[in-house]
Amino acid sequence: MSTSQLSVQLYSVRDALAADLPGTLRRVADLGYTNVELFGFVDLADQYSELLPAAGLSAPSAHGSLLGANLDGIFAAATKIGVTTLIDPHIDRSLWSSREDVAASATQLNAIALKGADHGLTIGYHNHWWETENRIDGTPALEVFADLLDPAVILEVDTYWAEVGGVSAAELLTRLGDRVQLIHVKDGAVTQDDQDQVAVGSGRLDIPAILAAAPQALRVVELDGFAGDVFDALRDSFAYLTANGVQA
Repeated sequence: MSTSQLSVQLYSVRDALAADLPGTLRRVADLGYTNVELFGFVDLADQYSELLPAAGLSAPSAHGSLLGANLDGIFAAATKIGVTTLIDPHIDRSLWSSREDVAASATQLNAIALKGADHGLTIGYHNHWWETENRIDGTPALEVFADLLDPAVILEVDTYWAEVGGVSAAELLTRLGDRVQLIHVKDGAVTQDDQDQVAVGSGRLDIPAILAAAPQALRVVELDGFAGDVFDALRDSFAYLTANGVQA
């Protein structure tokens, strides 16, 4: 079993993937990554199940919209590929303003986690900025949500979006503790503009403090946008993280 602490969200290279799936996977592997995080994988399960091992890659986690979805198809695709953790990447911004809405989402995800467990799958949630920007009785909505989740449901904290939402990512990770099993590591100007994101270690985030606050979490590099060749940013992110103690 791999001891790697490092992965990359393939959404970062979505344009290249659409143009050349096998070639893009090889380029990612050539950068040194051995793990990837998938998105939009259900219709590509057959290809990924063959192409990932051919490139020397594993996909321990994947993003997929789970609430209200056809779970059987998602679970089957994940199992075929070898994914073990499924992350819902987005619950609509309008549903984070009231305790009732947050509780309803938590109840739905808890039920999905029970079904996922029957397939050997762990279920989790990934935040954007509004889950920390919105407050419920003074507490970031994401933390209210976490308190309502079954212990089996994990979190993938997007540390960049957490900071855009107005909280210290390192402090948030410390408060959430072992519930956080993955983190999105990204850097930039800390704005809502995807194009302001840069290679890890060259932006405004305190990356060493973030890494130290979640030693248990798989580090998943992601760039939602980049003003340049994103493969250069992934290369520089890999170099920075491995130089700062992250096992590749």
